[in-house]
Order: sequence, then C-alpha cells, then structure tokens
Amino acid sequence: MTGHGRADAGDLARRLAEQVEAVCRHYLSAGRRYGNYWLVGDVRNTAGRSMYVRLHCPSEGRRAAGRWADAASGEYGDLLDVIRESCGLLDFRDVADEARAFLSLPHPEPRPVSRADHPAIDRSPSGYTEAARRLWVMTRPLPGTLAAAYLRHRDLKRLPDSTALRFHPTCYYRPDDDGPTETWPTLIAAVTDLDGTLTGVHRTWLAADGSGKAPVDVPRRALGDLLGHAVRFGVASDVLAAGEGIETVLSLRQVLPDLPLTACLSAGHLAAMVFPPLLRRLYVVRDDDPAGDHALETLAGRARDAGIDLIALSPRLADFNDDLRHLGPAALRAILHPQLAPQDVARFLETAPP
Repeated sequence: MTGHGRADAGDLARRLAEQVEAVCRHYLSAGRRYGNYWLVGDVRNTAGRSMYVRLHCPSEGRRAAGRWADAASGEYGDLLDVIRESCGLLDFRDVADEARAFLSLPHPEPRPVSRADHPAIDRSPSGYTEAARRLWVMTRPLPGTLAAAYLRHRDLKRLPDSTALRFHPTCYYRPDDDGPTETWPTLIAAVTDLDGTLTGVHRTWLAADGSGKAPVDVPRRALGDLLGHAVRFGVASDVLAAGEGIETVLSLRQVLPDLPLTACLSAGHLAAMVFPPLLRRLYVVRDDDPAGDHALETLAGRARDAGIDLIALSPRLADFNDDLRHLGPAALRAILHPQLAPQDVARFLETAPP
C-alpha cells in the first residue's frame, strides 16, 4: 500500500461498512441475506453459503459490520478485500478507485510520499508469526495476575495446568481508526500447531482492575499464523472437544477437567482445524449463529471422510460460559451428560471432582 493508501484504507472500509448490505448486493450478488449475515459461497462471489459477512452485530458494535470469514477456506477480511477479490484486482490503488466509484467519492489529490508511509515492518505471514513469538517472550505466568482475576470473574476458577495462557501487564492496543496507541493489561493465549510449536497469539485486552474487557472497540485480536492451529488445553489423543472461543472451551474445563480442549478462535478456523492423528471422536462446542452452523456442517463432512465420530455440544443459553455463570457447574454437568457418548460420561464426567 503506497502513498495515501494506508490512511485511505481505514476511511474507505468504514464508509463501505456503513453501506454493508448494498456492498454485498453489488459485489456478492450470488448470495443472500440471512438475519444479520450475508451468506455466499466465497469472496469471489461463488454461489453457496460457507462465507458470511456481518451486516449488524449489536454485541460488537458498529465496527464489526463488514467483517467476513469463510468457514470452508479460513479466509477473512473486510469489505475492501471483498472488492479486491470479487473484481480480481491486485493493486490497492485500483481497489481504492473501485471503492470510491461505488461510494461516489472524488479521487484525492496525490501527496508526497514520506518515510512514514513505508514503516520498516515485515507484514508477511512469517513476519506476523515472529512478532507473535516476540510478544509471547515478554509475558509472565498467569497465577496472581489481572488475567487470572478476569477469568475468575467469568467463573473460570479451574484454570488449565499448562502454559497456554499468560499475562502481559502493558500490551499495546492500536485502534482501527488510527487513533493514539494505548496500553492495557492483557490475557495472552498461545496458538500452536499439533507439535506444540507457537505459530501465533490471541490477545484479550482487559480493564485496569481485571473485572472485564478493556473499554476499546475491538478487545480481542489474534496475531500470527492461525489457519489449522489453535489454543490447546491438554494433549489430544482419541477424544477432543473443539470450539471457537477460549472462555467457551474453558467453561467445559470446569466440569470436564481431563477432556482435551482446543479453542480455534473463529468459526472459519474451527471449520479448518487440523485433526490430531489418533483422533476418533470429536466434540464440537457449537455457537448458535449462522457462522457456527456452517462451521459444524463443514467439520461434519471432513470428520466423516476421516472416519471420525463427530458430536455437537449445545448450550442451554447463548454459550457454555453463560450456562456456567448463570446456571452453575451442577447444571452445566446436567446439560452435558446426555450429550456425551456413554463411555465418555464414565471417562470424563463421572470421575471429575465436583
């Protein structure tokens, strides 16, 4: 991205998000609206339903509009990426011109290019992975930190005996609107491959007292190589439970402490998860939304082909953390009991301490 490109990108993406459904109808005409999502086959406007675009997301605010992910391929991005891929454009200048034409905006006057337009940052996938590893080195163990306090506020009191979660007291947060960089205490999760090699990190910026998330627009972000990798709690062998969110899978940990768990961080990455070689039964901790439905559908097909028994686990409320917090551990055990395979009830549920 050169010249005025970087500054333009944020402004154009915001303007496009304000007209997100019109953008989808124009550039993703092979899809259609389902509730708060636009569903289509992929970002190149193929018929189907594996890609979903957020039209409106009250829980995440206005900035979530226009964000999209493809449950089949693991791709994700914003509406500028939709324009680039659906129109087959390569250069950002062409993407910006197309976006301005759609928005009926004038072309900006060129300005001199300065060194600030080209900061010396490696933005390749390997560069992002290396940045994630540098951040991980600067973290500290979880016990006794604000991150541990945050998890306790979510009723996640039985923390995993692993190095998957750590704490950074002053992690940088850069707003999407190019506002000033801030620092917040942060829960850091390790994203690893099946061999345990760190490929990325997931950050949850926290309030100064650890009572909740930080008051920022996007309090959760991932960094690094994510596709096929996950945040892992326990070593998977023949049985594994996989879900999207860290807090969701840790809620199961409270009543099933010996069940290996993975958090894939999004529906798209859940659908694209890499199966451990000895896996024979996969529990999918599902989210009740279109993205979660399509991730489950994709995984079911992949599991069938791999000879893996797939069982969906459904919460009673919005998600399993809500079940844990509002109904309690005993109710969560009762909710899970009929959904588990009988042999896993004896193996994981009945042997777990209360």
